[in-house]
Amino acid sequence: MAENITIDSGVTKAEQYEQLLPQIQSLVGDETDEQALLASTAAALHHGFGFFWTGFYRVIENELVLGAFQGPVACMRIAYGRGVCGTAWKEGQSIIVPDVDQFPGHISCNSASRSEIVVPLKDKNSEVRAILDVDSNQLNAFDTTDQQYLEQIANWLSQKLF
Repeated sequence: MAENITIDSGVTKAEQYEQLLPQIQSLVGDETDEQALLASTAAALHHGFGFFWTGFYRVIENELVLGAFQGPVACMRIAYGRGVCGTAWKEGQSIIVPDVDQFPGHISCNSASRSEIVVPLKDKNSEVRAILDVDSNQLNAFDTTDQQYLEQIANWLSQKLF
């Protein structure tokens, strides 16, 4: 049985992540199925922080294909180098976008999305295999604290999966 994800209110963002990381690891345990791991992680992050949209895109052939997510419907396919997710895939690094309307070529899957952070998941050869995409309906919602902890989660998932 899955445990409930709980975050103590009144703590810093870093403390929230510090509380959430072991809960995610405990939640997924020894699971090795890609979809189960990504779905549980997306749900834990989404509900733990109340993000607007939280999910994964998987690299399949030469495009990103929508995987496990929480939130409103999303774009199902994204081309290499296109939008925030495609750019993070191409560059192989995380991207923080304080205002999505200011990002050249931003793909608007939902007009309520205002800011975004995208983190690649890489295999042992440093090839991007998936993208963690988190959106907020608030401007400037993400910072280096989010990047640090989401990269930890992405690295942990990458080690389990790839």
